[in-house]
Amino acid sequence: MARLPRLTVPHYPHHIIERGNNRQAIFAESADYIRLLALLDENAAKFGVALHAYVLMSNHFHLLATPQDAQGIPAMMQAVGRSYVRWFNDRQGRSGTLWEGRYRSTLIEAERHLLACMAYIDLNPVRAGMVGDPAAYPWSSHCHYAGLRQDRLLTPHPLYWQLGNTPFAREAAYADLVRAGLSADQQCALTDSAFSGWALGSPDFVADLQKRTMRRVAKGQAGRRPLQVKEPIAKTP
Repeated sequence: MARLPRLTVPHYPHHIIERGNNRQAIFAESADYIRLLALLDENAAKFGVALHAYVLMSNHFHLLATPQDAQGIPAMMQAVGRSYVRWFNDRQGRSGTLWEGRYRSTLIEAERHLLACMAYIDLNPVRAGMVGDPAAYPWSSHCHYAGLRQDRLLTPHPLYWQLGNTPFAREAAYADLVRAGLSADQQCALTDSAFSGWALGSPDFVADLQKRTMRRVAKGQAGRRPLQVKEPIAKTP
């Protein structure tokens, strides 16, 4: 079955995943991570995309971003992807594709899932067994929101600002949220929605979103409806 066209709607947060081809490494050294972040910084600004969170893993990366228009995220990802492949191939003496086809993405309901998605992104290196504390991983947005460094690439979402009245209060509240972790259901929902392309949110959110796009935003009932077999009409003798 053909893959769904990506769902991109302005002013909604999008969870984005890009993976290396055959899960191969997409970073060979620190300079590669720095280069990809610089490309994200440049092109997010160029195409009107607010980047809320990120993590760069060895063979994939996650973003949480809100575009100003429907072309912002596709244009940003295309520009970043092409420029980074040229950079990486030149440095590694290789040619050909680096990415596993198209990036994956979907919309999430901010009020229900945005902070959970940020924590999900921060905790990727912990789930992978790379670090025991997300603050120990240098290639994510966690340290910015936990008050450990400043990252000009990021645009905090309004829901982050609501965590407290002072920077210290917000940072402490966010660190506590990440420390509490996510349930298995939350992790599965965030992963499945990004890879399937179906919007993640309440029924009301999904219904309202459907009014804004012609592309179907939620999975329908699987399979075909069973045929209803009519009882034969008994003949009278």
